[in-house]
Formats: sequence, structure tokens, C-alpha cells
Amino acid sequence: MTNKMNSKESDSNKSNIIESSVEANVQPMKSISSIWFVPVIAVFIGLWMVYYQWSIEGPEITIEFSTAEGLVAGKTKIKSRNVDIGEVSSIVLNEKSDGVLVTARMTKSAEKLIVEDSKFWVVSPQITLTGISGLSTLVSGEYIAIAPGKSSKEETSFIGLNDPPVTPADTPGLHITLNSKDQFAYSKGDPIIYKGLTVGQFEDIHFNFYERVVYYNAFIKAPYHELVTSNTKFWDISGLRIDLNADGLSVNTGNVQSMITNGVTFGIPTGLDIGESITERAYFDIYPNYETADDERYKESVKFILLISDTIRGLKVGAPVEYRGVLIGKVLSTNMLPNTAPDEMLKNEIKIPVLIGLQPGRVGLPDNQEGVERMTQQNRYWVKGGLKAMLRSGNLLTGSLFVDLQHFNDQPVEEIETFANFPVMPTITNEFSKITEKAGEFVDSLNKLPLDNLSKNANQLFNEFTQTAKELQSISKSLDKLLVSANNEKLGEQLSKALQGISTLTNDFSSGSKGHKDIRKTLKALTDTMQELSPLLNQLNRQPNGLIFNSGQTDIIEPKKHTGEKN
Repeated sequence: MTNKMNSKESDSNKSNIIESSVEANVQPMKSISSIWFVPVIAVFIGLWMVYYQWSIEGPEITIEFSTAEGLVAGKTKIKSRNVDIGEVSSIVLNEKSDGVLVTARMTKSAEKLIVEDSKFWVVSPQITLTGISGLSTLVSGEYIAIAPGKSSKEETSFIGLNDPPVTPADTPGLHITLNSKDQFAYSKGDPIIYKGLTVGQFEDIHFNFYERVVYYNAFIKAPYHELVTSNTKFWDISGLRIDLNADGLSVNTGNVQSMITNGVTFGIPTGLDIGESITERAYFDIYPNYETADDERYKESVKFILLISDTIRGLKVGAPVEYRGVLIGKVLSTNMLPNTAPDEMLKNEIKIPVLIGLQPGRVGLPDNQEGVERMTQQNRYWVKGGLKAMLRSGNLLTGSLFVDLQHFNDQPVEEIETFANFPVMPTITNEFSKITEKAGEFVDSLNKLPLDNLSKNANQLFNEFTQTAKELQSISKSLDKLLVSANNEKLGEQLSKALQGISTLTNDFSSGSKGHKDIRKTLKALTDTMQELSPLLNQLNRQPNGLIFNSGQTDIIEPKKHTGEKN
């Protein structure tokens, strides 16, 4: 009952309060709270950061290397001139698993460097014969370097180099290609030398299997590239070259670097024009030495066959052919028998055919067909008149031979023979071969002597002589003993007789003896005689002709003591 009364009172109170309260002011509520500005600003900042990152990022590229040694994703940088232009983002194996694919993100400023002929390589410490490089990576770590290309076409996939390029990009100079058929072994970085100065380097090596020729791409830096012309020749100067040939001993070398490694030099042979300048890549041959490079200018030659009856040991291809000491050609082949071997057995001896070439350019004639015709006509005329060839020794130490041409006017020929379609120049045996032949005959004569019997007889005679000498030595010792004993017995008797003789002689010349008196008388008589001859001797001293002409003076003038009185 009480609860009902309380509820009624509360309801009445509520109604009174509502009736007595002021009417409310109703306003519209805001749709977005200010708290939402914080995430909106954060979104704008994030978008700006994304845009900024996108605006400064360059293209993404992939580089294929043979190995990922020294490369770390997220750490290894890509540099150009030691400035960071990119960073490695990932490293994975390629599809064949024989290499690695390096993905890198480049900067916006590096877009112009990413063209199809750009080169990439890993920079690491290297020690070679040409120097030391990459030492800074010992502290900073290895990085990928780029050599920008000159192409305008963009590219995003590249194949990295195993070694850095020898010549830095944009280096002024001239690119050339050298080739060699000989066994020269040049490596990247080997020097190209001019008068002792290193003016270039080998850059790349390629072997052509079809031509069997080695091609070397090389670079000559400015301003030395202006020395290369159309008449320039290149030749090898690797290490220390010692040649023993028909001209004697020669020692050739480049500079200190070429003595350690290999190298070439170049120049224009004496007598050639400078030629035209080279502005684009050109091809040149590498010759073994300067002499070979110099000989290359002589294109034409007049060929003759020499039928040699002497030994040709020591005669080599390229040996000089001289005319009275002047070089006019060279030996082209030292044995042409394989090309002309007969089918039947020969009864006579075989002469060795040697092919020589006489070069008109060496004697002042034009090096063309006109010069060949003039030289051919001249030499045919000389051969008919007695021109002959002989082998001479150019170096006794090495035994090298050369061909010498001499005139023998008393031995003309009527017709010039041919051999293998080449004219034959007559030959004669040289003096050295004759001496060798005589020496051989002398040795053969010695071999025919009965040296065994002579040796046995000589040994027997020597033994007998030795025995005789021993017997004579024994007899000599016996005689020495006999003489010693005989001398000891007779020595006393002989000394006694000698003393007796000395005593007798002393008694004969002692005072009062007859011998003493005789000596005194003889001395007195000699004194008197000298006194009698004294006037005569004085006269002869004063007047040598006094014995023939009488001077009338007979008094003897004797010197007297001065008394001080005047006459």
C-alpha cells in the first residue's frame, strides 16, 4: 500500500518538473570530427613520400655475372666515377644455373647512362704484372662499376664483364685491331710502346678458328694516335730478344715493362713516306721484328733457282742474298725437292734446289712489274756473262749461311737452264767448303793408317825405353859410389903434392936466393933502358914528326925551381 502511494508521488513530481523546465535549444550535429584530420594528413604525407621516392628512382636493371662473389643484396652499390647511382636489390641464379642475375635499382639521374652499350663489372682488389688496382674496396667493400655507352637506345638487361675494361670510357685516342699468324701471346693490358714510351694497351683478344688468326683489339691514347698512319708497321719487342744469324749477334728489347710482359712497338720504316692519317679503326699485322716489317714493303721479286752441291745446313728461309756485299734479296725456300721428286731411281747425285728472290726495290728500281722486267733482263745478261752464286758463312759461331753473287767473266754460259719453271743461276763451291773437303780427305787418310800396329810398337818402345832408363839410373848410382871412394883415397896425396910445390916456389923467390937476384937484375936493366928512351919520348911529345924532320934542338929542357930573379 505504501509502495503504491510512493509511486504516485514520484509520478506527480516528474510531471511537475517537466512542466516547470525551460524549452530546449536544438542545433544540428557536425558530420566529421576534427580528430579525423590526423589520419588524413598521414595519408597525404605517405602519398608524398611515395611520389618522391618514385620521382627519384630510376629504372630497375638486371646484370648477369658468372659469380656473385663479393656482392650482397641491399648493400652492394653501383658507382660511376665513385658516385653512387644504384644499389643491388636481389641476387638469384639464372635459368641454367651457370651464372647469377643481379637486380639493381638505379637512381633517376642514372637513366641516361643505362644504354645498350654500357658495360658493368665488379671492382675488387687485383694485383697484375701491369699494376695494383681496387685497393679501396678492402675498406668499403666491393661494388659494381659502370662504363657508360654512347648509344641512345635504352636497355635494362646487361651481361657483366669478368674483368674491368683496360681503357676508361671516353678516353681520347684511336682504337685499332692487330693480327698475327705467329705464336705471339699477348694479354689484356700488355703495352704498346713508341720509342720507349707506353702509348697504348691491348684491350681484347679474339681467335678466329676459320682463319686461324689471333686478333687483338688495342687502343692508342692521344696525342700519340696521330703517329699511326697508313704506312705504320707494328712488330714484336717482347722480353729480351737475342738473334744469332748471318749478320752476327743482335740484342733487342723495349722498356722494362715489355721485358716483364709482352709488347709491341710501331713506326714507319726508313725510306717510306709518312702516309695518310688514320681516324677510324684500322687493321695492322704484327711482324716478328723490325727487319721483317721493313722487308714487307718489297712486294715484287725476280726468282732464280740455285742447284747447290754443298750442304745447305745453316741456310734458312729469309737469309740474305748479297751482290758484292749489298743486300738485294732473300732466300725464299731452302728445299724444293718435295715438289720435284723424280719417280725413278737416280744414278747421279742430287743437287739441292734453293729458291731465291731478287727484289728490284732494293736496287733503286720501281717495285712493280716494270722493275721486275728490268731486273730480269739485267740478271739474265749477267748470268750469261758469268754471274754465279755461292754459299758463304755469315757467322762462324752459329754456322749461318747467306748467298753471295759474284762475276766470273772467264766462265760464261750460252743458255740459261730452268728448274721447276724457274731460271737456274749457276753456282760454284766456296773456299770454306773446299777447305772442309781437304780436311775431310786428310782425316780419311789418317783413318787408313795402321794406327793400331803403330800404337802397339810405340807402347813396346816406350816400355823398353823405361827399362833402359832404370838401368842407366842404377849404373849412375854405382859410378857415384865409385867416384866418392876414389876421391877420398887420392885427395890427401894430391893436397900433399900441391903444398910441396908451393913451398919450393917460395924458396926460389925468397931474399938471397938466385931467383930473387935474377929478378932484381932484370928490373934494373929495365929501368936503365927507360931512362935512355926518355929524351926520345919527350921529343915525340913536343914534335911528333921529329923522327923524320930534325928541329935542330938537342938540349933537354928540364924544369927548374923559380928563384924570383928576372933575366
